[in-house]
Amino acid sequence: MNIGVLGTGFGAYHAQLWTAMDRVDKVIIFGRNEAKLQELKQSLGVKITTNIDDIMFDSTIDVIDICLPSFLHRQYAVDALKHGKHVFCETPVCYNLEDALAMKEAEQLYDSRILVNQFIKFDPAYKYLYEATHNEKYGKLLSLTLKRETPPLWGDLGLHAIATNLMIHELDFVTWMLGSMEPHSVWGTDGGKRNQALVHAIFQQPNVSAEIVASSQMPASYPFTVGYKAYFEQGKLVYQESDNMNGAVESSLIEYNAAGKQDLLLELANPYEKSMEHALQCLEEGSSSIIELDHAIQAIELAISIEKKLV
Repeated sequence: MNIGVLGTGFGAYHAQLWTAMDRVDKVIIFGRNEAKLQELKQSLGVKITTNIDDIMFDSTIDVIDICLPSFLHRQYAVDALKHGKHVFCETPVCYNLEDALAMKEAEQLYDSRILVNQFIKFDPAYKYLYEATHNEKYGKLLSLTLKRETPPLWGDLGLHAIATNLMIHELDFVTWMLGSMEPHSVWGTDGGKRNQALVHAIFQQPNVSAEIVASSQMPASYPFTVGYKAYFEQGKLVYQESDNMNGAVESSLIEYNAAGKQDLLLELANPYEKSMEHALQCLEEGSSSIIELDHAIQAIELAISIEKKLV
């Protein structure tokens, strides 16, 4: 398949992954930064352009990978579909329901697909939790707490933006695990800093409770951290991963059951790469996907609902 990548920020990383895949024959990257484009051309052997129409009107391009800011996703996703391309879109897929519904309408009108990079579903630790829950390996899931904590490194992550820009990954996962729902309660504070926030969101169903804790208020010395605690009828899973932003990553997944405590060794896998490979396979085969636009819309609806309760 031939891929057109829009954007040279995170798009550069996507291009690196695409060029290493057997299913991919050609990659062309659109960007505004000529120096960055030339660098990518030399290092990856890809084609480059500063004119987006070179990708949109190229009949040989099968998939357009959108790595532009989220407020531009609707415009370029709809345009790509109109030109007969499938779309692989970065998260968050959009910031409002109007854009989400317009993308869904275009998907149906032009009979092409939008798949969204909900990479958390391919992270080995979260995949293990999903499978253990649905196979009832430890009995039924009773309670789940997910966390995502970061120093203020990623721009505006205040109360008005943290759910769509930081919590969206956990919301992707919760809606995948438990389906569409409304938050039972939401609490948040900016601690007197407009672009930072600490938020707790609780979701309840008759037999299970879930909570997401997200913070963009951690001190600079604190590593970027994700994790979960899952309580089952017959056991508990505790996962934590910390990245000090210098390439050193520490992670552990611990299982507690009647036999005792055990450190679980999971496969080493790049969730971004797995998500992209999954997308290509589904688009080639015309098969169903766990990263369909409908799944992403569920998560963005929940994010918007949370942010309305916070501001």
